[in-house]
Amino acid sequence: MKKLISPILCVAVLLAGSSFARAASSVQDLQQRVDAAKVVLDQILGTSDRTIPLNILEMATCVGVVPGMKKAAFVFGAQYGQGVVTCRTGHGWSAPVFIRMAGGSFGFQIGGQSTDLILVAVNNKGFQDLLKSKFQIGGDASAAAGPVGRDSQAATDWKMNAELLTYSRSKGLFAGIDLDGTSVSQNTADTNTYFGASHSFTSILRGSVPVPNGAVPFVRTVAKAFVDAKDRK
Repeated sequence: MKKLISPILCVAVLLAGSSFARAASSVQDLQQRVDAAKVVLDQILGTSDRTIPLNILEMATCVGVVPGMKKAAFVFGAQYGQGVVTCRTGHGWSAPVFIRMAGGSFGFQIGGQSTDLILVAVNNKGFQDLLKSKFQIGGDASAAAGPVGRDSQAATDWKMNAELLTYSRSKGLFAGIDLDGTSVSQNTADTNTYFGASHSFTSILRGSVPVPNGAVPFVRTVAKAFVDAKDRK
């Protein structure tokens, strides 16, 4: 009986945590989330052989990072995470907005883990999806597990079919991942808290709102990866 209690509690704690995460966050909490997203990108982009290919970085219209997405399962699976997104504009990359990701699954499964996720929008449709208040990966937005490798030209099917490329990093391993069924929603409350004022996702992601000082390092990391990709081609 004790063996069954632990996995059940694992899922219960995850679900309870996701409800708590919907409560208002402080500016300090949000800054830590932005900082964590930068660390994730620094570590992944600094990997010479298992990283996002240059040709994908070059065409990226938006980049989203969800550091430490929680996932647990005991027959029913659940996952929940919060992250940030920046998009390319006519004069650089936008200030970040805050998003939530949530999903569930069913099957004979057991366990729990924490995973870093990265979303890369590779065309204007992918950008438009991120302007919606909520969408489902694989449903409202076509997605594919992203290929990896600094100069990888393999797995080109995504060029025809995908609006979003999805990646995960767990226990140091970085790879494309299938996130079909996972929902992505705007976290308006956290976004307004971080900026200290109410701004629409459209105005922020189109570059109409200045990048807050605390978000400059994260945005610069994305911008540098984009420029480096273009220069190396």
